[in-house]
Amino acid sequence: MTSRTALIATTVLIAVALAVVIGLLTPWRPLPLHGITPVPTDPGRDFTAAQLARENAYHSAVRPPAFVSLLLSLLIASLLGFTTIGARIVEKVAAPLGGGWAWQVLLGTIALTLIGRVLTLPWDAWSESVRRDYGLSTRTWGVWAVDVAKSYGVGLVLTLLVLFLLVGLARWSPDWWWTVGAAAGAILVVVVSFAYPVVVEPVFNKFTSMQSGELRTSLLALAKEDGVPVKDVLVADASRRTSSLNAYVSGLGATRRIVVYDTLLDSASDREIELIVAHELGHAKERDVQWGTVMGAFGVALLVCLLALFGRSSWLLGRAGVPALGDGRSIALLLALIAVLGFLTTPAQNLISRRIETRADVHALDLTHAPDASIQMQERLSTRNLSDLDPSPLVFGMFATHPTGPQRIALARTWERIRAAR
Repeated sequence: MTSRTALIATTVLIAVALAVVIGLLTPWRPLPLHGITPVPTDPGRDFTAAQLARENAYHSAVRPPAFVSLLLSLLIASLLGFTTIGARIVEKVAAPLGGGWAWQVLLGTIALTLIGRVLTLPWDAWSESVRRDYGLSTRTWGVWAVDVAKSYGVGLVLTLLVLFLLVGLARWSPDWWWTVGAAAGAILVVVVSFAYPVVVEPVFNKFTSMQSGELRTSLLALAKEDGVPVKDVLVADASRRTSSLNAYVSGLGATRRIVVYDTLLDSASDREIELIVAHELGHAKERDVQWGTVMGAFGVALLVCLLALFGRSSWLLGRAGVPALGDGRSIALLLALIAVLGFLTTPAQNLISRRIETRADVHALDLTHAPDASIQMQERLSTRNLSDLDPSPLVFGMFATHPTGPQRIALARTWERIRAAR
C-alpha cells in the first residue's frame, strides 16, 4: 500500500469514527417530550420591549467590528498562506540567524501571528469600547492591553508547539509523518484539556476559596447529592474585567472545582447561584469535558490527515511558494489551512455545544425541581449579560454556542409541563 492510499484510507476511517462518536455522544433529544407539545419560544413573553431594544442595539453596535475582525483574520491568513507572501516573510525574518527550518518556524510564527494580531487589534478595541459603553466590560485600557498580550502569548505557545510538531515530523518522514502527527495531536488535546484549569485559567483570573457559610455548604452538598466529587469552591475575581454573571465547574478528577464569579455573588440570590452551579454539575455528571476531549482528539487527528492531504497538492504548494510541508516556510500555508478548516467546521461544533448545554439545563431542572426559579435566573442572566434574545438563523447557527435565553426559558416551562403530566 502506498503512503497516499494509506493516508486517504486513514482520513476516511477517522472521519467515520468521528461521525460515529458525535452521533453517539451528542444528546440530540436532551428532553424527551413523551407526547407533550413543547412550549414555543417567545422573547416578548418574558422580556420587555425596552430590554429587547437594548440588547438589539448592543448587538447592532458590537457585531460590525467583531465580524470585520473575524473576516479580516481569515483574509490575512489566506493572503499569507495561499500566496508566496507568507513564505517570503518567514524566509526574511529567519535569514539573520542562518535561515534554518527551526528558526523559520520560531521567528516566522511570531512574525505571521503578530501581523494578524496587529491588523485586527483596532477592530477588537472597537468591540471593547462598545462593551464598555454598555457596562459589560469593567477593564481599563491598560488591563485590556495586558489581557490581549496574555491571550496572544498563550496562543503563540500552543501554535509553536503544533507547528514545530508538524514541520519537524514532515521533515523526518515526508511520506508517513501524518501517522505520528495524528497520534501526537490527539495526545496534545488530552494534555491541554487536563492542564487548562491549572495552567491557563490562573493567567487571566485570581481564585480564592469561598468563605465558609451557607452558600459554600449548599454548593458542596449539591455536588455530593449529584454524585460529582468536588475539591473546592472558588471565587474568581471576574469583576476586574467584566460585569457578566457566570459560574462553572472546572477541572477533572483531583482538580475539579466549582468556580463562581464574584459578580454573581454580588448580585444573585443563593438559589440562583445553586441553579447555575447545578447546570455546570450536569456537564461534570455527563462527563462532557472528557467526551469533548475524545471528540477533540479525533477532530485533531482528522485535521492532521487533511493537512497531509492538502500538503501533497503541487498546485497548493506552488501557490504558497514551498516545495513541501517539511520546509519551514510552509508554516504560513499550515496556518491558513487551519484557520479556514476551523471556520468551516464552527457551525457543526456550535450545534453540538448547544445540544450539550440543553442537556445540562435539563439536568439542573431534574436536580433542583425549580423551573420558576430557573426562569427568573435565565431572565436575569440574559438581561445582565445582554445576551442575544432573538438572533437571525444565520448568526445563531454560525456563532451561538448556547441556546438563547428565551429558548432556555421555554425548555423550563416544557419540563414543568412534562412533570405535571406524569
